[in-house]
Amino acid sequence: MRAGGTGSQKYCTLLWAGDQSVDFTIHDGLATVICAALSAGMSGCGLTHSDIGGYTSLFGNTRTKEVFLRWAEMAAFTPVMRTHEGNRPEENFQYYDDEDCMERLARLVDIYTMLAPYMKTLVAENAKRGIPVQRPLFLHNEDDEACYNIQYEYLLGEDVLVAPVYLAEKESWEVYLPEGQWIHFWTGEEYGKGTHQVPAPLGDTPAFYRKDSQYAALFEEIRKKHGK
Repeated sequence: MRAGGTGSQKYCTLLWAGDQSVDFTIHDGLATVICAALSAGMSGCGLTHSDIGGYTSLFGNTRTKEVFLRWAEMAAFTPVMRTHEGNRPEENFQYYDDEDCMERLARLVDIYTMLAPYMKTLVAENAKRGIPVQRPLFLHNEDDEACYNIQYEYLLGEDVLVAPVYLAEKESWEVYLPEGQWIHFWTGEEYGKGTHQVPAPLGDTPAFYRKDSQYAALFEEIRKKHGK
């Protein structure tokens, strides 16, 4: 589904974010699918996804390799990871245009696949209790006022926090972490509560897991295989 009214949630097995622009614009690019997923989740549609790289290309607006890969980085930490050629395939960057991109995408797909044991528990929890897979930070941090103003980070379940890079030409990224001890997926560095500037080279969207998570061994396996 791509839309629905009150009561349609019970029919929605998977919500799709629609036809985003193939760019970094705040009003209709990569950033919009983050807050859309959180809004949809709190409205009762707990499984959402988007077209990796966006869809709509109009008036000279065309997809770049950078926007495709940044989108793919985020999608690896969502319930469904799916690419799309867009409405004008021949004018836009496609993952198969570039061998380096194919290698980077393969790595991200492997990360997504390795997360399956954890992801399956979140999907099952959504089916049983209605709790969304992608969650606003305040859902598990009700007393942290800062969490209520964050639109572009999310919790994947309770134990993983993702802060996608949604702007162009960034090598580092500012991240807010709520209470707890958090391990950076790619560097293994440990962080506590607060605002941090973290490395965010292309391919490594800022993602963290709780040090005391029961899935810490799985997350560590991913870090050892795909980290720095």
